Amino acid sequence: MTLSEELTWRGFVHQTTFKDIKELDKQKRTFYHGFDASADSQTVGNLAAMMFDGILMKHGFKAILLAGGATSLVGDPGGRTSERQMQAEERIKNNVERAQEELKRIHRGKDFTLVNNIDWTKDLKVLDFLRDIGKNFGVGDLIKKDFIASRLGEGSDGISYAEFSYTLLQGMDYLHLFDNYGVTLQIGGSDQWGNCISGVDLIRKTRGKEAHVLSHILVVNKSTGKKFGKSEEGAVWLDPNKTSVFKFYQFWLNMDDEGVGDYLKIYTEITPNKFNKLMADFKIDPAMRLAQKFLAYEVTKTVHSEEAANRAKKMTEVIFDGRNVAELSDTEFKELAEELPNSNKEDLLEFLVDTKLAESKSAARRLVEQGSIQINGIKANLDTKFSTESLVKKGKNSFAVKL
Repeated sequence: MTLSEELTWRGFVHQTTFKDIKELDKQKRTFYHGFDASADSQTVGNLAAMMFDGILMKHGFKAILLAGGATSLVGDPGGRTSERQMQAEERIKNNVERAQEELKRIHRGKDFTLVNNIDWTKDLKVLDFLRDIGKNFGVGDLIKKDFIASRLGEGSDGISYAEFSYTLLQGMDYLHLFDNYGVTLQIGGSDQWGNCISGVDLIRKTRGKEAHVLSHILVVNKSTGKKFGKSEEGAVWLDPNKTSVFKFYQFWLNMDDEGVGDYLKIYTEITPNKFNKLMADFKIDPAMRLAQKFLAYEVTKTVHSEEAANRAKKMTEVIFDGRNVAELSDTEFKELAEELPNSNKEDLLEFLVDTKLAESKSAARRLVEQGSIQINGIKANLDTKFSTESLVKKGKNSFAVKL
């Protein structure tokens, strides 16, 4: 596929300044994509943008990946009805470093350049900013932008001059990268369209040159209608210290049948032929969850590593597919124990109470007598003795580990 065909097939294309998306196929460009640094890790929502970048790189486009060390200090006004809480400079600096580490991990083996917009804004003089940048923006045009207009409307708390100026700073980023790196294409989420256009206008007014924007739709969980990357426990992070590899794997494994095809195109490098074969097999027997299993493994491999994906897959098979717990290495069993309730109680009834699989010893006794408790895949009875490193199962989906 050509670049435009692949981006379209994967569902990345939303708005663009190109008259025809096929213009992307005519020449290799240098593009930039900015990443927010308001948190110390990116989420799986941000991962979609990274996969977008990966497609462009694969087709020979040069990537400039920008961490918003300066803009994150100000705060993007989009998508909010009130001001963002200001964060300390040291915290933003740490967040930038963490974001860059994740970008290096996701794009390992690829050629790209990391930049931080604090480098060209930290010494900027106010008068220079007003004369060189601010003079090129009309207030009337700015307040018509959706993300600013919504903050001035009824029910909002208004907008400070700091956040009002955010779009000027992003426009200045594009101008700087145009001048110093030859960037002629900016990539952004659909919620960043207005900010991206600020750069296009600034380059046209100050340099008399043409620059472009290509935005992608923000991924939405089709089963919930919520912004992608949120679970019952909160955001799903790329940092394994915030979302463990096992929980990360489970997030993808539990994707809804309706949306899994779209997620496969966005979050993996699956080809059309393989996609068609996988989805055909999946539809024959959805209960086998072949599409979700492929998705979970491939995304975990991309974000963490092949070794981590193999461990998560193996642990999942032990819990849900009846694989023998004895096949787990010491490291894998330790990881499993960290994910599930665990106890070293020798007595089975006490173990069930200690791990909250039962509310009391009498309730635990009833569960055992009813045949609802399995130890390493074998139905337990009141005389069952179980050793360390055992997996205990109650019913269909409740588990605990014997240490």
